[in-house]
Amino acid sequence: MNGTGYGTLRTKFRGVKKELLDRQTSMLIQSMTVDELYLEVLYEILHNVGGCDVGCEVGQLAMLSYIQEAFKIANDKHTELLTQAEAKEPPELMLNVEVVEAKDLVPKDPNGLSDPFVTIYLMSNPTHRYNTSVKSGTLNPSWEEHFSLPMPGSVQEDSLVLEVWDFDPAETVKEKMTKIFEVKGVKGLRKLMKEIAITASTGKHDNELIGTSNIPLKSIPAGGMTMWFSLSKKSKLKRQGVVKVRLNFSSEKNSQVAAQEHRHLLRIILLHELENSKVAPYWWCGSYSAAGEAILTQHAAQSGLSAADNCLAQWAVYCAVTADHPLSFALFNTLLDKISKPLQSGLVNEEDVKLFWDGARKLLPTCYSHIRKLRKKTAGDKTVMKTLREVLKILYKLSTLDVPESLDLFPTNLYGWLRDDKGKLTIHMVLEQAVIQGASDWFVHILDNNECKDNTEDTRLQHLIRVIQLVRSDLQRAVEYYDRVFVEVMSFPYSKILYGLYESKIASLVESEVIDVCKSLKRLRYSEGSTTTLAGGLNGETGLGSSSVGAEPLTMGTTLFELYLTLQRFLTLGQGLNETDWQSYAISKFHSWFFGGVAQWLDIAAYKALTRIEKAVDLDHLVPVDTNVKYSSSGVDTLAIFYQIKIFWQQLAWPDVEGCYTFVAKIIDDICRCCVFYSDKMAGRVDNVGHVSNVFEERFEVTTEWCVAINNIDYVRQSLTPFVQELGMDEIIQKMCEARSPMEAQRCKETLQNVIANAIDTVRNKIVDLLEVMVKKMMPSITRFLIEGAELLHQDCSSMDRVMRYLEANLDTLFQHLNNENFSRTLDIVWEQLGEVLYELIQANLEKEKLATRIRLFRRRYFGKNKVSPNFIMFRKRRPPSFFSNLHECLKIMIRSFRQDNKETYTSETLKRVEYLLKLHGMETRELIHQFHLERWQEQQTIQEPKMGMLTVRAQFIEDNLKIEIMNARNLTPADSNGLCDSYVRVALLPEDSFVNVQKPKTQTHNKNLFPLYDEMFLIPLTPEQRRLPDGLIHLVIKDKDMFSVSNTFVGEAYLHFSELPDTNAPISSLPQQLLPLSRPTSIDGEAIKALETRQGDKQAREFIKKQRAKFPSTKQFFSLG
Repeated sequence: MNGTGYGTLRTKFRGVKKELLDRQTSMLIQSMTVDELYLEVLYEILHNVGGCDVGCEVGQLAMLSYIQEAFKIANDKHTELLTQAEAKEPPELMLNVEVVEAKDLVPKDPNGLSDPFVTIYLMSNPTHRYNTSVKSGTLNPSWEEHFSLPMPGSVQEDSLVLEVWDFDPAETVKEKMTKIFEVKGVKGLRKLMKEIAITASTGKHDNELIGTSNIPLKSIPAGGMTMWFSLSKKSKLKRQGVVKVRLNFSSEKNSQVAAQEHRHLLRIILLHELENSKVAPYWWCGSYSAAGEAILTQHAAQSGLSAADNCLAQWAVYCAVTADHPLSFALFNTLLDKISKPLQSGLVNEEDVKLFWDGARKLLPTCYSHIRKLRKKTAGDKTVMKTLREVLKILYKLSTLDVPESLDLFPTNLYGWLRDDKGKLTIHMVLEQAVIQGASDWFVHILDNNECKDNTEDTRLQHLIRVIQLVRSDLQRAVEYYDRVFVEVMSFPYSKILYGLYESKIASLVESEVIDVCKSLKRLRYSEGSTTTLAGGLNGETGLGSSSVGAEPLTMGTTLFELYLTLQRFLTLGQGLNETDWQSYAISKFHSWFFGGVAQWLDIAAYKALTRIEKAVDLDHLVPVDTNVKYSSSGVDTLAIFYQIKIFWQQLAWPDVEGCYTFVAKIIDDICRCCVFYSDKMAGRVDNVGHVSNVFEERFEVTTEWCVAINNIDYVRQSLTPFVQELGMDEIIQKMCEARSPMEAQRCKETLQNVIANAIDTVRNKIVDLLEVMVKKMMPSITRFLIEGAELLHQDCSSMDRVMRYLEANLDTLFQHLNNENFSRTLDIVWEQLGEVLYELIQANLEKEKLATRIRLFRRRYFGKNKVSPNFIMFRKRRPPSFFSNLHECLKIMIRSFRQDNKETYTSETLKRVEYLLKLHGMETRELIHQFHLERWQEQQTIQEPKMGMLTVRAQFIEDNLKIEIMNARNLTPADSNGLCDSYVRVALLPEDSFVNVQKPKTQTHNKNLFPLYDEMFLIPLTPEQRRLPDGLIHLVIKDKDMFSVSNTFVGEAYLHFSELPDTNAPISSLPQQLLPLSRPTSIDGEAIKALETRQGDKQAREFIKKQRAKFPSTKQFFSLG
């Protein structure tokens, strides 16, 4: 806005229509030659504008020399054109002044403020002044008003003067008095009083000067400047404020012609600078030499080009040149920052907009080419990263601008790699295609430079692994270095786009190959004609034998698994890049390609595990690995081998839950079989350890090797359950519950638990088997020492020492080196096998005719087929009761020796039975007879349905007297041919030798009656000793009286134990009736009767057996009439 003042500069109206002016301009631009441009530049150099810029420092001669070299003009031509330039009149230039704002002005009004305005003029023409508008009541006014002042002939000597005034309006005294309330401070009041006095006396109201600033024109550079200038006043030392002014020179040259000239000049100087500087591609960032900069600045100033015009010219020229001479991308970003705002605000005319986008169309191929060829750069290099950021900034800034509808920004001839997409392409769309094309080119490059050397399956798999690794490396570089830049600048998911392309190409490349290889895989088989496979274990086999597995299946399976892991890592990368939609990738189902190969990998893992276990056992010295543990190196190695399988399973990370269940079940089964295999190998390792022989004897001694072997197996067994848990069984079941149904998941869980439980039981049984083998090796010595001790028990006080020392030495070794559980098992097995030995001895004594057979079986079981114990003569003769009594005593001594805390030292039912049999066979005949009766009494307790009738009695002890009432009998078995019975009851006390002088009362005979009523009472006096017998019995025998027979017929018998009778003085009638079932001996299966039968030389035993045989049922049958 031009201010008003003493003089106003008016622009003359030329009266030419715009259309005509545009045509004239176009014709002028087209007819312009290099000579004319050169002449124009010479003219501008001769008439330099500005006094403090680089043009003054360089000097006129230097600029003339530079421009001649840049235009490549001959000396003669240069002299001619220079003469023409010197003959031309100086240019008519204008000084453009923009008064922007002022700050911190000194207050001139009583209210502490001012009403400032600015006056500007040239020192050479002080009468031609320009004023800004007045800004009321402020010390920090803002004007932003423009003025154009004609330049004088001598720029070097003239100055621009800026005066800031406080406007004082014409007011009367009365009007000034009204401002009394606006006064600020004493100083303000003094000012107001002074103004009132002046107005009252003279009536004047002059403006008051705030401050001035003098700007020499020679200090203004040709390119213009914007600066704050201090205001001063002659009478004041203190600064009166600051004013901001923007200054530049201009001419009245046609703007389009001037812009065209400037672009032409800029191109010539730029190419000259690039040629002379030999700068590397993409490094030139807009820095000209001093002469070049001075010439360009003078041309822009004398042509009247604005900063926007200058930037637009640079943009057009730089974009055109960079295709052949790559310039720094930062240069284009700087220009875009200056041009974008005018473009977005619509301040640029249509021709300039077209010029801008023409430049952009030339620049964009270079930008996209840089992105496509990004892999040729060093990833992570600071310069590379900076350049990429600048390129993306260019694309981003261009994408924010509106592209003219008529402009084809991506012509086919420049973008042959673009896909034919319907619709108009945007910068973002082309960026995506550039990234994809660059990745496609790189993938082809990888395939071309990594060809498969031969056509074997293993080589092809190795080739695929190499390709995927190279692709993954490219993606990792993208994630690590480039992705952040693309996202920050363009919000473009660079790595995600790359991954989408790569995964589809890898899927199509790998899938068919993997499926074919899995189909062609051979199951692992033993060589040498064996058909045993390793699938699911070794089919129960516990040794690898001499056969071996070929190397080819192992190598092929290993390579295939390596490819699986490579694809797995590749997919993991994709999951991180696309967390929400990664399942849409073709490679997301890659595991299904390998389904047929997993069984092969598991077979290989099992085979290698068995091989390593076998080697670990062979190398094991059976010495604890540490003083704090009781297992050796092979136990630790076996567990490490299992954890290698676990690591394999974790690496496999099979995503399909059903396949996961199938495979983990097989792994558990294989691990269990490996445990069994290890147990058998460990048992074989110690089989020949511990045998001691000399001229006197051959015996087995428990060694630490045996204990360590047992501990090793137990250590592996205990590790099974936590190992299976670490396989993730619970997670698998949970996923199956989600995928299927809770019922199916529970069924699968129970199946796996059963497999584990069975495996643990199997290994535990292996431990028991090994303990049994160890104890069986101990048995010959124990048996021999025990029998010798029984024969010499009361003759030699040390007869038991040998067996005790032997047992203590071996059991002490076991106690020191086995854990409590296995030590307890060992004791149980010792007692069990000892019981079997003693039982065989007892049975051999019972069955004379089977003695030789039992001896052979015994020898095979405990001494081996080819060994004969020197003491077997001991088994070939019958033993007296004293032998069994002594043997029982020896056994009790052993049991007491190993009894701890009054606890039973064994749980063997066999040994308990043997102890009972030894007790029986060690009894005297009378004791055996009474034992027989006690067994009959115990048998009577078990009768539920008596078949021979019932006997009703009452009985009691009255002090040392036995009182018994025989009441009746019911449903007796007929003993006569008439179907009836003539019965009576005989009462006897047992054992007979303890009641020799005691009467044996009997009832009256009741003829022809199966339901007799006896109703008889007997009082039998006893001694105190007889009364207190612990196992005293009342023997009640019912017989049938036979008139013509020598002896009466046995009908049935019953027993009453002394412990069943009350000790009371109460009337017997008040006591409850006791119903006793009648019975008779049916066979000689009782242990007591068997023991009696062995005593053929004992008359008492023979008579007793004869008497009992008479009670056996006869073949005669009678039928009851009732």
